Amino acid sequence: MNTVNKIKDIVIMSVTIIVMLISAFTMVSCNSSGKQEVEISDSTAANKKKISDKAEEEHSEAIELTTEQMKAVGIEIGKVELKNLSSVIKASGQLEVPPQNKADVTSLIGGVIKRIFVLEGNYVKKGQTLAMIENPEFIKLQQEYLSIKKGHTYTMQEFERQKELKENNAGTGKIYQQAESNLLAEQARLTGLEAQMKQFGINPASIANGNIVTQLPIRAPIGGVIGHININVGSYVDVTKSLMDIIDNSNIHCDLLVFEKDLFKVKVGQEVNFILTNQDNRQITGRVYGINQSFESENKAVIVHAVIKDGAKYKLIPGMYVSALIKVGNESVTAVPVDAVVKSEGKEYVFIVDEELQESVKDKDQEEKEEKTDKKEESKGDENKLAFKMVEVITGVAELGYIQITFADKAPENARVVTKGAFYILSKTKGGEEEE
Repeated sequence: MNTVNKIKDIVIMSVTIIVMLISAFTMVSCNSSGKQEVEISDSTAANKKKISDKAEEEHSEAIELTTEQMKAVGIEIGKVELKNLSSVIKASGQLEVPPQNKADVTSLIGGVIKRIFVLEGNYVKKGQTLAMIENPEFIKLQQEYLSIKKGHTYTMQEFERQKELKENNAGTGKIYQQAESNLLAEQARLTGLEAQMKQFGINPASIANGNIVTQLPIRAPIGGVIGHININVGSYVDVTKSLMDIIDNSNIHCDLLVFEKDLFKVKVGQEVNFILTNQDNRQITGRVYGINQSFESENKAVIVHAVIKDGAKYKLIPGMYVSALIKVGNESVTAVPVDAVVKSEGKEYVFIVDEELQESVKDKDQEEKEEKTDKKEESKGDENKLAFKMVEVITGVAELGYIQITFADKAPENARVVTKGAFYILSKTKGGEEEE
């Protein structure tokens, strides 16, 4: 009986040991498998991180902006253009009108101003009455005309009578000659007085009927806009004083100063581009129509006259200062607006849209969207992002708001360039620093 019990105990202990060994083996296997899975997962994550770091390193100088940000700071995008910048002559000057398009209004007789019918800035037509002047001498002039006019009837009758007597051999030739001389003298005086009346704007026939005019009208010699008015009601003026001036800007042109070294390149008929320096750099066009043949004594330059195309529609005023480019060649160069070029560390750059990074940005944004719950809200803001990178350029001549550029390295074909607001992007790449 004791032997049987001992055998049972041995069997139970053996089974127990076997079960423990199996359990231990199973635990070791599970731990080994889990450790391997963790190592594989860590390796995959590390590889992904290396790939991401490499991509970020390749575009470390690029910057991303949304359309809302671009709109807020006024960033504009364009393309490199072909501009005729290298074959031009730079000149400056001011707008003028021909002498036949400006006039000083004067009176043909001195007197007192009684009425003024216009204001400064009014447009008037040629012959329009501008003011009225009064002078007693003018009244005496009309009285003299009436007196001679009435006496002329007797002088004419006397001449006819002496002529008839002479023809009948009843009178003397001396009396006839005296009558003829008196008639011719009166006719000359009447003709002169009538011409003077017409100059004053008075109808001699009206005066002959007894209609004495007490005030003389002052009329506009040309059509145009009234400038400065130098008279008041009641002021006395003489024939040497300018009462007001009139300017007709319909034929306004530009007088440009061209220096001796460039003069031989300028010819009549060449196209000119103007920039109004005080009018938001507005550009207008014209052509050279005349070149002076003498130097200006002050600056050793020659005045070149250029007519402005459709000058009337620009509301130009004589005296406006302009900068101009006279086109003397047909060579075209690649250029961008001056605001597109920025300087950093002694070099010059432009910002272009990084199309390659643009695709990676879209992929990255898509991955981030998938990890977020509100995908619609996030996609609305991220779809309008643009990526920019800084590209070195070599600049050339800068005129009329454009500057010639040559890319230091080969630029992408049809690259989109930041034409306005590049300085803002530069400041962001420098962490907010501003560099001029």
